[in-house]
Amino acid sequence: MSMHRREFLQVLAAAAAAGFALESRELLAAQDGSRFYDLPRFGNISLLHFTDCHAQLSPIHFREPNVNLGISAARGKAPHLVGEHLLKAFRIKPGTAEAHAFTYLDFAQAAKTYGKVGGFAHLATLVKRLRASRPDSLLLDGGDTWQGSATALWTKGQDMVDAGKLLGVDIMTGHWEFTLGHQRVQEIVSKDFAGKIEFLAQNIKTSDFGDPVFKPYTLREMNGVAVAIIGQAFPYTPIANPRWMVPEWTFGIQEEELQKVVAEVRAKGAQVVVLLSHNGMDVDLKLASRVTGIDAILGGHTHDGVPAPTIVKNPGGQTLVMNSGSNGKFLSVLDLDVRAGRIHGFRYKLLPVFANLLPADGAMAGHIEKARAPYAEKLGEKLAVSEGLLYRRGNFNGSWDQLILDALLETKGAEVAFSPGFRWGTTILPGQVITLEHLMDQTAITYPWSTLTEMDAETIKTILEDVGDNLFNPDPYYQQGGDMVRVGGMSYTCDPNARIGARISDMRINGKPLDAGKKYKVAGWAPVAAGASGEPIWDVVARYLRDKKTIAPRKLNLPRLVGMSGNPGMEA
Repeated sequence: MSMHRREFLQVLAAAAAAGFALESRELLAAQDGSRFYDLPRFGNISLLHFTDCHAQLSPIHFREPNVNLGISAARGKAPHLVGEHLLKAFRIKPGTAEAHAFTYLDFAQAAKTYGKVGGFAHLATLVKRLRASRPDSLLLDGGDTWQGSATALWTKGQDMVDAGKLLGVDIMTGHWEFTLGHQRVQEIVSKDFAGKIEFLAQNIKTSDFGDPVFKPYTLREMNGVAVAIIGQAFPYTPIANPRWMVPEWTFGIQEEELQKVVAEVRAKGAQVVVLLSHNGMDVDLKLASRVTGIDAILGGHTHDGVPAPTIVKNPGGQTLVMNSGSNGKFLSVLDLDVRAGRIHGFRYKLLPVFANLLPADGAMAGHIEKARAPYAEKLGEKLAVSEGLLYRRGNFNGSWDQLILDALLETKGAEVAFSPGFRWGTTILPGQVITLEHLMDQTAITYPWSTLTEMDAETIKTILEDVGDNLFNPDPYYQQGGDMVRVGGMSYTCDPNARIGARISDMRINGKPLDAGKKYKVAGWAPVAAGASGEPIWDVVARYLRDKKTIAPRKLNLPRLVGMSGNPGMEA
């Protein structure tokens, strides 16, 4: 629950008096948030965008990464900037509310000072405030909305579907939605969304005849201007997630088909063309350089909260590329000035959603309370207390991931443990109780099975090489998003600049090199193969937490990196 505004302001004042480096006067002057969220309208077309909220209905803490490496041409460019490098690049003053929102710096202290972020009741208030001055605006949902929490898992996404309708979402695309299964997705789109929300995906076709599964685009008239929104679902869904959940659909980037769709909407009179994308920002940047006629890409998937657009030149002109963060933490506002069929200017702001600066919307708060009520007791089970900060984001590991790895190693009797490099999952502050809900925030998927498998050294290396190439291939079209698989029980060296097959070396257990002739017990979870089974990962970790009761700060198992010194996508 968010603290009352008066209490919040008192905390800010106390923090400033104690010498904590923050611009508390900025927020103290804001009082009810009106100044912080004062965003005068510009032009005649307004688009609001959020993405990758991962079913977080209530306010949360979420730490941004201190490692988000850019390789090759992406080195030192957004979104591969962290901490001080990000602040400098976007001219954000250290110690401010925005510095806390966009970076990991002084996270635990700043989180106590500024409070939680997101929450659909607070997001709803912000959306209504912006729409008051932008009555014809469209609210776009970039996907990864129906997955990421216990209640979304247990209701098969219904709590989030109802929240999206209440929030006023106009248009949506998807990714993790498909892990509810193709039948459930089609049920929601055809019934719950009918006449309310358009679900768009130009790149999903039937595998037999290549027919569209969803509408590829929609044309809307906004203040007399024809605006086309094209949907682009996550192109690698059948690879990154279980293929058996979408057995009759094909995905992919489908660049040539997208160019045809752009030409089609332009021929129908669209003066503005926007791609609602779940490609990931690096893929969007390459796409923008090759597909012409797209004015803006509002993107998601890689969870990058980037304060300003990247302007990408292409043979047809230029495209604005934006990425709106994750976990309900941000809301993008894109205002366009369109006259005589041309865009004459734009204004863009990625607004952090501070729960303490935005009163909860009554209708949304009521929905959230009703949706959570049947599960409240179960969600609130106290499993343990964390002495350290528990977070997930980072290219190679996070303390939440390390905790999952430690639980797998101990409970499974394994020598090595793997945990997926998921980028979703909320943050726990030092001294905070870990509830079952917090654990589910890290593990709530429809294929949660834990595994124990015997693998030889070559197989272990192959897994690391494959995942490493998904992350560090210099061609963004071969990147699938997410982070490196987390590794427990084994050390290794990684050279992100190397080619596939040569990035991983010096794998050791207890300081000894892996024996090529030996097989090792490897624990893991979230197998994508059909027919997999096992104990759900949340049961494994919950049992571990109940037994430990107090969780000491985690020591991260990180690889030794080669060639990354001075990379602005990495700070200690």
